[in-house]
Amino acid sequence: MPSPDDPIGDSPTDSPNRPSRSGRKAPGLHFRVAFSVEIADPESIMTPEQRSKAEAFLELHRQPRLLVLANVWDIAGARVFECAGFTALATTSSGIAASRGYPDGEVIPFAEMLSTIGHIVAGTRLPVTADIETGYGETIPQVTEHVAAVIEVGAVGINIEDASTETKSLFDVAFQVEKIRAIRGRASLIGLHLVINARTDTYLLPDEDAAGRFAETVARGKYYAAAGADCIFIPGVQDGELIARLVAEIGAPINVLAGPATPSIHELEAIGVSRLSIGGGAMRATLALIRDIAAELHDQGTYRTLFRETLTWAEMDALFEE
Repeated sequence: MPSPDDPIGDSPTDSPNRPSRSGRKAPGLHFRVAFSVEIADPESIMTPEQRSKAEAFLELHRQPRLLVLANVWDIAGARVFECAGFTALATTSSGIAASRGYPDGEVIPFAEMLSTIGHIVAGTRLPVTADIETGYGETIPQVTEHVAAVIEVGAVGINIEDASTETKSLFDVAFQVEKIRAIRGRASLIGLHLVINARTDTYLLPDEDAAGRFAETVARGKYYAAAGADCIFIPGVQDGELIARLVAEIGAPINVLAGPATPSIHELEAIGVSRLSIGGGAMRATLALIRDIAAELHDQGTYRTLFRETLTWAEMDALFEE
């Protein structure tokens, strides 16, 4: 990789270095979804409330206090976290996919993902940022059309990834930079400062060269920030000292993913992390609880797990009261 201080020129939209995602088929529905969003009149797809939410969400990344994002897959979960006092929400692509009967990794058709994002946005007063994985498109124009559609349903931010779920390898950095620039340009034409959380999977993919992995992560983080990303998402890092070094070297707001060994929120805040998210963690924890309920009902014929901690009917209904 070139030095982060070297400029990256224009790269072709279909970079030959980009791993192909051709051949993937989704169970149940097999079709390509194409969206075309008119931008001649930005107000036609965006309200003043959405613009205000976007500005407030961006500002949350610039505060001394760490932004803690709960990732949700439906309206009920969104309302639970909203009632708990959270200031913003994110969607979880894996959680939404699982709730619709698909594995993770852009197997779910984009139309279904978009519909769920729209329902979540409509079901909460909070700003919502959408996890759109690599963008659900083979080309950059396809990705920017999908981003415009996500804005149209009311989201104020996105996660965009830089690795193929099929080849388990990173996209060419020049291709990813061009993608981020194009996303920023499309959102600007619509009239929204979309909060772009650029994810790099350097610490999720196998690499025994610790120094090289660190250098790659820093370089990608700097490139993505220069291309227009507001925050750099580095899942897979849980060591506090390593996180602190990444924060210092990249020099942009950093998002980490909560894991069993991740430092506490107060510790992350002290080392300068700007944003923490939980990914599909709450969905997996929920499924684990359902699995335990099922096992007890089936194997023992008792209901202790089912009624150990549960909402009353009134508490559940109250989640949806204005």
